[in-house]
Amino acid sequence: MPILNRVSDMYDEIAFWRRHLHQHPEIGFEVHQTAEFVARRLEEFGVNEIHRGVGQTGVVAVIRGRHGDGPAIALRADMDALPIVEAGGQPHASTIEGAMHACGHDGHTAMLLGAAKYLAETRNFKGNVVLVFQPAEEIGSGARAMIEDGLFDRFGISHVYGMHNMPGIPVGDIALKRGAIMAASAKFTIRIHGRGGHAARPHTTIDPIVVGAQIVGALQTIVSRTVDPIAPAVVTVTRFAGGTADNIIPEAIELWGTARALSMADARHIEERVTAIATKTAEAAGARVEVDYNQSIPVTENDTDEAAFCTRIAREVVGDARVDAETVPVMAGEDFSHMLDRRPGTLVFLGNGASAGLHHPAYDFSDEAIPAGVSYWIRLVEGKLSP
Repeated sequence: MPILNRVSDMYDEIAFWRRHLHQHPEIGFEVHQTAEFVARRLEEFGVNEIHRGVGQTGVVAVIRGRHGDGPAIALRADMDALPIVEAGGQPHASTIEGAMHACGHDGHTAMLLGAAKYLAETRNFKGNVVLVFQPAEEIGSGARAMIEDGLFDRFGISHVYGMHNMPGIPVGDIALKRGAIMAASAKFTIRIHGRGGHAARPHTTIDPIVVGAQIVGALQTIVSRTVDPIAPAVVTVTRFAGGTADNIIPEAIELWGTARALSMADARHIEERVTAIATKTAEAAGARVEVDYNQSIPVTENDTDEAAFCTRIAREVVGDARVDAETVPVMAGEDFSHMLDRRPGTLVFLGNGASAGLHHPAYDFSDEAIPAGVSYWIRLVEGKLSP
C-alpha cells in the first residue's frame, strides 16, 4: 500500500492544522489551547471516546474498529514546544514571544490528527486504537505523568508506537532500528562551596572556580577512559556560573551538565563517576560540594519483533529504497522511552529533509512529510489489528 489517496486529499487540511499549531506554541504542561484544539478536532471526527486532562494536560482518544473486539494499541504524538525565539521568518511563524515549535511536535500532532480522521471514517480494523497526545516531552515529564495517570491500564493498551521527524533524512523517508535508537538522558548540577575573599590573597580562600575547573577537566575522563570505546556516551558541561567582580574570589559556583548513553549500564556508571569525581575533587581542595543528578530519561529501546513489523509497514508505505532499517542511533533523549519500558513497540524517524536541526531557531517541520507519516500510522493500525 503506497501513500493513500485519501491522505493526499486531506493534505491541505492537515498542513493547515500544523501551521496553526506552529503559530500558537505552548511549553511543558501548559498546553491548554493545543490540547483543546486537538480535542475539538477529535470531536468533529466522531471518535468513540475523548479523555482530557490525562497526565495533567494530555488528551487520549479511542476509536473502535468495525470488525469486533480485539487488542488496543496506542499511537503517540507530543504536543509541546520549546522556549526559543523563532528566526525562520515563515508566514506561519510563532506568534508567542519566546516560544516556538523547534522540534516538530506541531507536525507530530497534526499527522496523528490526520490519521485519526481517516481511521474514524473507515474503522477497517479489529479492536481499539488509542490516540495519545502527550504534553511536556521537552522537559522529560509528560510520558511518565500520563503513565502514572493510568494510561496503559485504563485503556488496556498492549503495544505503543511513536514517530519523530529527523532533519538530515530525505523528506518522507523512514528510519528505524531494533534495540536502542535514542539515548538515556540525564542532567546534573554541581554546586561547589568554597571560602571567598580578595583575589589578591588566594591563599586565604578556598577558590571554588579552581575546583570547578578541575572537576570539568576530570569529567572528560569518564568517556575517554572509563567507558568502552565502542559504546556511545557523552558527558557535557553546559554552564559554569559564579563570581561577581574581577577582584573577588566567590564563595560558591555552580556547574550544569548533561550525560547520554545507549545502555542503562553505562548511564549508571556515568552517574557514579560524575558524583565521585565532583565529591573527591572538592574534598581534596577543602571545598564542599552538592551533586544533584537526575537520570530522567531511559534508553529508547525498540522491541525486536515490533521493529521488524514496523519495517515491513514502512516499506509498504514508502517503498524499500526509502526505508533504513539499521539507522544510526542518536544521542538525544526521548521520554517516549518510558512508554516503551512498559509496553512493546517502536519509535521511527520520519525524514524532514535538509531543514535546520532540531532545537534550532530556524527549524521548521516539512509539510511534505505529512502524507508518508499519516499513511504510515494508518497502515500500521490496519496491519497490527487486521481483522
